[in-house]
Amino acid sequence: MGRPSKALLDTERIGATALELVDTHGDFSVPQIAKRLGVQTGSVYHHVDGRAGIIELLRERVTAAIDPATLDLHPWDTALAAWARSYRAAFAAHPRTIPLLATSPVRAPDVLTQYERAVALLLGAGFPLDSVMAVLTALEDLILGSALDLAAPEAMWHPATDGPTPLLAQALAAIGPRRADAAFDLALTGFLAHCRGLLTGYTA
Repeated sequence: MGRPSKALLDTERIGATALELVDTHGDFSVPQIAKRLGVQTGSVYHHVDGRAGIIELLRERVTAAIDPATLDLHPWDTALAAWARSYRAAFAAHPRTIPLLATSPVRAPDVLTQYERAVALLLGAGFPLDSVMAVLTALEDLILGSALDLAAPEAMWHPATDGPTPLLAQALAAIGPRRADAAFDLALTGFLAHCRGLLTGYTA
């Protein structure tokens, strides 16, 4: 038999397969990936640095949907808000990756480059260097929590109509659709307002 015209294994296929597994089951293993791709487990290790390397492939695939051009908008808070919305949408499409990616060190060069741009944005706005990572980390906490909320059922609370929580029932009925979006808008607006206040203090 001739050699296959296309390699059986590369990082693109490994990352895509890992993402399919995580989207379906919430996790992956190297043997599972190998089985799906029809190769030996050892062959996967020839292309990636173990589980940590595959997690970085996942990160690259998910964050590729974030629009880095949002960080070029002006003023800084408009850019940060647009980036946050794009970031949230990317992770909302793959919410089961969040526990894996949020607890693993970021090493992917393309992802680090995007953080570099976010740091430059905040420094250019006047935030002191020792405050920048706190701002970005707090924003990520908000984004990733909201992305998980988007994956949750629209109705997260189920009070009995004649139960002991009539005020909760009324509040739930009043909010209408897009509960998660409304909560994200409120949190993001409050976060940016607080950051503007901090920036005023820094530059006063």
